[in-house]
Amino acid sequence: MRELNELIDVDDPAWPALRKEFAGASVPVEVLPGDADRGRACPLQLQVNAASFLGALVLHSGGLLLDHGWLRVYGGGCRDLPGPAAVNHFPAGFDPVWRPLDGLVIGHDALGGVFALNLHDPAAAGRPGAPGQVVYFAPDSLAWEPLEIGYATWVTWLLSGRLDQFYDGLRWPGRQTESAGLGPGQGIAVYPFLWSEEARADLAATTRHPVSLRELLGISADSCRQLGLRDPGFLGAV
Repeated sequence: MRELNELIDVDDPAWPALRKEFAGASVPVEVLPGDADRGRACPLQLQVNAASFLGALVLHSGGLLLDHGWLRVYGGGCRDLPGPAAVNHFPAGFDPVWRPLDGLVIGHDALGGVFALNLHDPAAAGRPGAPGQVVYFAPDSLAWEPLEIGYATWVTWLLSGRLDQFYDGLRWPGRQTESAGLGPGQGIAVYPFLWSEEARADLAATTRHPVSLRELLGISADSCRQLGLRDPGFLGAV
């Protein structure tokens, strides 16, 4: 176990590199101001240092809002966005033996999709991919999908302008206005559901309205049970 000063005081902090990534981003990105106390608690519990993109992001920011609010990447936490501690049910105080049960939830999108970081045994948690890789719970397939990249590459990829390709078939005309109007903790409910034949045939014709992300995640979990699909496990506390 490393002490907080060992995690924060590093020779090659990643924050300057991250700021360059933000400045050159091909999608709109809002870097939310962080809270110093929250930011210091996250690296300690996660045992990640400021030389990593994850450590730098939780230490120096409250999180990221990307592409007109379509995607939230969790930083240290702030008034407008929870941090990993709240989203992943960290213990109230530092616990050296505590680890996230299934994987670390690192982001949610407006559709209720979940980005998570695999831990040491993703297969035991029912997740694809290798340890340390990012996986995505897709609300249109109701399954975890491997991205086959680590956290730093994932952040760079999010900022590179490739989200339209990733969300091919899951975006509709005017979606920027709908996602930009979401409040903290909200997503967009789509009916018929994204996994239905009707939504796949004509997404623009679906009915959509803002709901809490908690409700969206609950709908996905319930749909998995009703359709006889694998339980997705922990999708984050929002």
